[in-house]
Amino acid sequence: MGNKDTTDKAEKVTKPNKLDNKAYEKELKRLQAELVDMQQWVVETGARVVIIMEGRDAAGKGSAIKRITQYLNPRTARIEALPAPSSREQGQWYFQRYVEKLPTAGEIVIFDRSWYNRAGVERVMGFCTSQEYRRFLHQAPIFERLLVEDGIMLRKYWFSVSDEEQLARFKSRLEDPLRRWKLSPMDLQSITRWEEYSRAKDEMFIHTDIPSAPWYTVESEDKKRSRINVINHLLSTIPYEKIERPLPQIPERPESDNGYERPPRAEFRYVPDVASKLAQPKRKKDKAKKDRK
Repeated sequence: MGNKDTTDKAEKVTKPNKLDNKAYEKELKRLQAELVDMQQWVVETGARVVIIMEGRDAAGKGSAIKRITQYLNPRTARIEALPAPSSREQGQWYFQRYVEKLPTAGEIVIFDRSWYNRAGVERVMGFCTSQEYRRFLHQAPIFERLLVEDGIMLRKYWFSVSDEEQLARFKSRLEDPLRRWKLSPMDLQSITRWEEYSRAKDEMFIHTDIPSAPWYTVESEDKKRSRINVINHLLSTIPYEKIERPLPQIPERPESDNGYERPPRAEFRYVPDVASKLAQPKRKKDKAKKDRK
């Protein structure tokens, strides 16, 4: 098995050079256009795609998912991030609530964490019994083979990040009021239990890295690199073809033939135009352009 985690404490991770921002944006837009083509092929052919995103806390899964779905039609490409199971769900077969979220024909489903919670956080934090954990390691490959045999295209990605970079990202979130919500007590446990999570991940790979549903590791020391790499790999593994569709013609608006007149604006309630305070007067704008020249 060639998916050894490169993020153990004992192994020094060399941080890659940052990507040129213009080159990154250009390549990202190109790949996102291909994702739109891929989705159109999925819809037209009735294919079913499941993408599993797993990895360390703060490894960049969420931002990668955002870039993948940014321009996709949400009607046929959805993200599933299931909360903790309810008391009723705890009494079900473990995979049952995930089965309900699987795609129908023409759909793409991205699991922002998945059934592999049992092999990670549940195992490390003691939220499942040893018997439940062992049963999962036995059943997960069987479950995934059934999905693949039924025609579902299953892709599994593990986002790998070093302990130093993870800690730096946690600190960055703490300093940013817009992202503090991403920090939870469970996330912070991943710092003190780093090696336990490493062992759990290694054992998970041993049992679930199977030929019909292999794991692909995404190096995520640089988030921009990881986004480009995971999207490129995903596109390379889906046998889609660009489907040419005729562009719709926008018709001309017909002239009113019944004398319709819009009611006076004073009869409606409008949202206050606070944005007008941000707008620069035209004369000042023109002067600013001249000054720059």
